[in-house]
Amino acid sequence: MKIVSLLGSPRSKGNSATIANRFTETAKKLGAETRVFELNRLTYRGCQGCYACKNSLDRCAVKDDLTEVLAAVQEADVVLYASPVYYGDVTAQLKGFIDRGYSYLKPDYLSNPEPSRLGNKKLVFVLTQGNPDETLFADIFPRYEGFMKWMGFTDTSLIRVCGIGPSSVDAVPEEVLQQAEEAARSLVG
Repeated sequence: MKIVSLLGSPRSKGNSATIANRFTETAKKLGAETRVFELNRLTYRGCQGCYACKNSLDRCAVKDDLTEVLAAVQEADVVLYASPVYYGDVTAQLKGFIDRGYSYLKPDYLSNPEPSRLGNKKLVFVLTQGNPDETLFADIFPRYEGFMKWMGFTDTSLIRVCGIGPSSVDAVPEEVLQQAEEAARSLVG
């Protein structure tokens, strides 16, 4: 099993990365092949709206550091997105990747019953936020989940923790880290 983890935080050892890394470490111990990409360390542009991925190519035409990441996601069985909540949404780093994922959709994606070039994949979405109010920003995962299912992620799950921010790095509650381990065990076996 191949797992790709996309860390959307600008903090390498931040809360969302800590949770994601516990997931990938557990999966690796169970025999999965894992790759981790820190999006903030890469140089890339957002989707250019050029439609080359629909008109002449079966992949994104932009050549930058996301080229390898997009290919790795295509080969993966499980993909993990991890992001803190910034201004009511995922970070710009993760959003830039998600936008480039438009290239995974087939040219006739609007009418095709199987619109994705990805096939069937599993997605684990990790979201952390400093605000402890669980009702705030609760719309993020459902909003992205619809797009992710359209793109071929048939099985999606969420690990969300509220009330931990930059001042609490390395203070991720143990029960959340256990949730990450359990998610890895259930997907890898």
